[in-house]
Amino acid sequence: MEVLIKPLITEKMTSVSEKFSNRFGFVVDKRATKNQIKKAVADMYSVDVVSVNTMLYLGKSKVRFTKQGVQSGKKSNFKKAIITLAEGQRIDFYSNI
Repeated sequence: MEVLIKPLITEKMTSVSEKFSNRFGFVVDKRATKNQIKKAVADMYSVDVVSVNTMLYLGKSKVRFTKQGVQSGKKSNFKKAIITLAEGQRIDFYSNI
């Protein structure tokens, strides 16, 4: 099971990271536990993780109006994790770009 799917780089998460310089967000596997997330972040980024907060989000239903008629669908469910690192540690998501 791949625990970390992708980092959250949104306006809200960026402002949280700037305000509290040691908090970062990730989209993680829905079956992952807090201990698995903590170990995966520590191994991948070589940092000390203090705490992990997780949230489950239900997928929203979407409707589009096209020439062929109304197209309806649903976005998938996902789990978000907010990672708090030890003081003085950071994760640089933009180093590989």
